[in-house]
Amino acid sequence: MDSTITLQQLKNQIEKFCSERDWDQFHPPKDLAIGISTEANELLDLFRFKTDLEIEKKLTTEEFKNKVQHELADVFFFVLRFAQKNNIDLSKAVDAKMKLNAEKYPVETAKGSNKKYNE
Repeated sequence: MDSTITLQQLKNQIEKFCSERDWDQFHPPKDLAIGISTEANELLDLFRFKTDLEIEKKLTTEEFKNKVQHELADVFFFVLRFAQKNNIDLSKAVDAKMKLNAEKYPVETAKGSNKKYNE
């Protein structure tokens, strides 16, 4: 069974979920941007004060992996909700950004390097 869900289907699902709860009033752009940041920081908090080795080990446990998945889903929820509420086509936005990144970071100069394009 193919479980592929499109971004538009997810945005529709989130719109319905929020509409049923009368949450539009709580979702202006500022608050959705704050939500993205807040949820991203909750994800980051899962890794705070842990070594790479500790994180690698924890990611093999179902309990920790579930926590990470939930926080990622929360971040994605807010990103999709922001896009849905502000008529942003994420597929087009990501495609356009990847084209810009390809110009800023050509393979010849960026491969194996973590330097910013202007360094």
